Amino acid sequence: MNQNKLTTAANNSLSPSTINRSKKPLSISTTDVVTASSGSPAITAKATSAKTVRFQHVRKALQNFRLVWLDSNLDESKDEYKKIIQYLRHIVISVTIFTDVHQCIDFLNQINDEKVFIIVSGSLGRDLMPEINGLPQLYSTYIFCGNPSVHERWSKTISKVKGVYTRLEPIYTALRIDCERCDQTLISMSFHGIDDFFMYTQLFKEVLLKIDDNDVKSIQEFVDYCRVQGEIPEDQIAKIEREYRLHTYLWWYTAPNFIYSILNRALRLLDVDMILKIGFFIRDLHRYIEQLHREQQSMTTIPTIPFQVFRGQGLSIQGFEKLTKTEGGLMSFNNFLSTSRNRHFQLSNFARPAASEPDLVGVLFIMTIDPKLCTTLSIPFVN
Repeated sequence: MNQNKLTTAANNSLSPSTINRSKKPLSISTTDVVTASSGSPAITAKATSAKTVRFQHVRKALQNFRLVWLDSNLDESKDEYKKIIQYLRHIVISVTIFTDVHQCIDFLNQINDEKVFIIVSGSLGRDLMPEINGLPQLYSTYIFCGNPSVHERWSKTISKVKGVYTRLEPIYTALRIDCERCDQTLISMSFHGIDDFFMYTQLFKEVLLKIDDNDVKSIQEFVDYCRVQGEIPEDQIAKIEREYRLHTYLWWYTAPNFIYSILNRALRLLDVDMILKIGFFIRDLHRYIEQLHREQQSMTTIPTIPFQVFRGQGLSIQGFEKLTKTEGGLMSFNNFLSTSRNRHFQLSNFARPAASEPDLVGVLFIMTIDPKLCTTLSIPFVN
């Protein structure tokens, strides 16, 4: 879903925000100063397991989201279901299976700091959804059934039901799209200007980028850690192990693998342990953006006058209320940040879909990038 992306490397860069109090999705204009960056650099233009038990504890999450599948007919001992679960883990690492509604609800109530996607049978979904539709951790639900006409009637009034499906393939597609939108929504932001948190993350970023370690050893330690978790598909881990140096670091950042999601969550929660584990990639990506920025700035075709980029996403209602109070103030993104010059793309694929969610406000950030100012402040970006 990436179009005309601008990627910038920096960290915790600030920008004045102006609030447009129109109906959602909202456009928020940031001008004069280049936008966002990263809590460790860069700005850019089981429980899962296998068996249903009476009570499942939530394991530490690696991504911003997890998948729950509730169906009384699921039999995880069958090869067919094993293959389906393995395929789903290529989209969402953590997949938890339930056959009982009450056990599923108990599990959902344990979840914090994550969003949940649910695949549920039509018969159990009718009982489950009235109980959980108001949970803030629930992002979206997909009804999987053999009689769609029956279940479309009751589900169409429930806001977090994305659709009724008779095949898994359309669910896979919808799930991929929702994962991307969820990650975009959950990027770390600060509305407090230059406060203690901003200074801490800025110093942490500077220290992290100066670490001169053995990348081969760091990569191996990272993939070993991923294997120990027991949920990440082995082929995805092995691909990093074998091919990390064969692709650009921007490719790894945008490719459909787990690196982006793990990085995004670690920076959002300032999970120092995980940030250090994936620190080799943060350094590689930041330096790659710096190098690419120098190369692009030496080309006469690169604009030297300010230009606009856009970023659509959802904000929680609480986050949006904080944002409205920063009018005329400063805000920062604690992450690598992806934007686009294509306003329509960001509006239609991220801001408008977020506006339809009951727990979110759709927002379109309008950012002015000043190449000369970026050079002065040593804030690299790449197109």
